[in-house]
Amino acid sequence: MKLYSGIDLHSTNSYLAIINGRGKRIFNEKLPNDLSTIVQRLELFSGDLQGVVVESTYNWYWLVDGLMAEGFAVHLANPSAIQKYTGLKHTDDKHDAFWLAEMLRLDILPEGYIYPKEERPIRDLLRKRRHLVSLRTSMLISLQNIITRNCGITLRSRDITRVREDHVSPLLADNEDLALAGQVSKESIDFLTRQIRSIETFIERKLELHDGYKELLTVPGIGKILGLTIMLETGPVERFKNVGNYASYCRLVSSRWTSNDKTKGKGNKKNGNKYLSWAFSEAAEFARRYDEKARAYYNCKMRKTNFMVAHTALAHKLARAAYHIMRDHVPFSSEKIFT
Repeated sequence: MKLYSGIDLHSTNSYLAIINGRGKRIFNEKLPNDLSTIVQRLELFSGDLQGVVVESTYNWYWLVDGLMAEGFAVHLANPSAIQKYTGLKHTDDKHDAFWLAEMLRLDILPEGYIYPKEERPIRDLLRKRRHLVSLRTSMLISLQNIITRNCGITLRSRDITRVREDHVSPLLADNEDLALAGQVSKESIDFLTRQIRSIETFIERKLELHDGYKELLTVPGIGKILGLTIMLETGPVERFKNVGNYASYCRLVSSRWTSNDKTKGKGNKKNGNKYLSWAFSEAAEFARRYDEKARAYYNCKMRKTNFMVAHTALAHKLARAAYHIMRDHVPFSSEKIFT
């Protein structure tokens, strides 16, 4: 008899459910997040078990990797694509676990991509770099605001982030309170800059762009670190049916719902990969500054709309270009993307 299992995974425990080929519930139990315990339960049914579904929560690595290592056929469920009947009066972990198993039985399970275990650590390191960059940017903006309010000038980010030079202290030296605020901010920014550079040096020494991704470096605004980020976050580009799917995965398409030309709400704006969204946003900023045709496209959009729409439109263009570059192994062509 064919059996199907679903696991509703949480931070400290998991709910295991198993159904048979007719959808009859035959087993369920709440278990601690201990791999040996979960494997022990599943092995009681392993001869007939067709697959195990684990929801793609923030902490799925250990469970999916462990079950796959034990020989189970594991499916990673995409939670943003799972539909629940909105008229249900009651739902809980037990119901969710059985529903995962039921979708597998009915062959309607929306599956997520199980990223290769070997490449996840370096991808997480790049994500940590992004986190540090975001923290540094926040501190830069805060310090710039202090200087502008009290000195009436704007100090450029590049002048603040110079580790061997201090352009901040002389501006705030007349007031000990502001001087301390400037000193603490400058030292924190310098520390983050050193950490970011150490991660970049390590990654550049350890990892190279794979064949098929090297042409990403021809895209305006994309250097090696952003190229590696896009490569690792994208994975095999073939898993995206078309360029629209990829742009959506990068969170660069509209999520508005309309009917009869009227807005009826918004979709899930967070559906997709936030790290790719950030990478193409960074690329768009660099392209706007240093590439003439990208800047002309951005300025054209700015004349019709506002900064954020123009910036997102440029990021969207670069994401679409990156998709074709990765899929077709061709260099960037500004004529094709900006005309």
